[in-house]
Amino acid sequence: MGRRHSHHSKNKKFLFSLIIIFVAIAIGSALWSTCHTKQAAHISTPESDLLQVKLPTALDQQLINYPGFTVSFNPRHHQPNYSAWQINVNNIDGNIPRGKKFTTDPNIKGCATTNDYRNSGYDRGHMAPAGDMKWDQQAMDACFNLTNICPQAKSLNTKAWKNLETKCRQWARRDSVLIVICGPILTDRLTKTIGDTHITVPDRFFKVILAPYANPPRAIGFIMPNGTVPGGIQQAAVSVDEVEATTGMDFFSSLPDDIETQVEAQCDFPKWEYTKKR
Repeated sequence: MGRRHSHHSKNKKFLFSLIIIFVAIAIGSALWSTCHTKQAAHISTPESDLLQVKLPTALDQQLINYPGFTVSFNPRHHQPNYSAWQINVNNIDGNIPRGKKFTTDPNIKGCATTNDYRNSGYDRGHMAPAGDMKWDQQAMDACFNLTNICPQAKSLNTKAWKNLETKCRQWARRDSVLIVICGPILTDRLTKTIGDTHITVPDRFFKVILAPYANPPRAIGFIMPNGTVPGGIQQAAVSVDEVEATTGMDFFSSLPDDIETQVEAQCDFPKWEYTKKR
């Protein structure tokens, strides 16, 4: 009888231990989920605020609110400091055909002309791309204004830059909304110009991307040379902090401080590439 009693006692202790383990796992999972849900819930900042950028004093600007995107135009360099827009999953698959005509914005002093790019050796590189404006004819027409265009080498414009634009649309399908801001790095020491307007030719370009409704929210940056990008877009990936240090700009400052600090320090391209839709 003593042996049987000992055997049953051990079984009871074993079952009790299992119950404790399962309860601990359940509580831990609930706490993890709650923590991340709260983190995502903190992103209540209006998307229009997330598109705002603080510029260094060295850069002149005229803000232009076009349908679908905003341009900070630099009249001295005759191109944008940056273009900013959101990619919404509901608007990605629009049926508006790609525009074909680049135009000078007559309301903007210092805007380039189409003649400036003719035989220059550089493409007219979109910052806010036509592929993100297929949801609205006015937005499509607006993105062909030369206020949204920079001199880009064909080896950048048609390869790594275009590939990243495509990736952004794929990521927006997964994350619902992306905030995208990009432009030339005009704080470099630049001496080359093209055209009678003397458009400055950038040596480098940047792009920063925020997924505000991902769980948890995340961000990433890219810096690309104005030419071939060795290793492609993954090798060009950097943190938003690094883009800020390079450009002197301040992105996503309307985010809560703890989330801004966290997302701007990240540089995890594989996570962007392979994270599945939740």
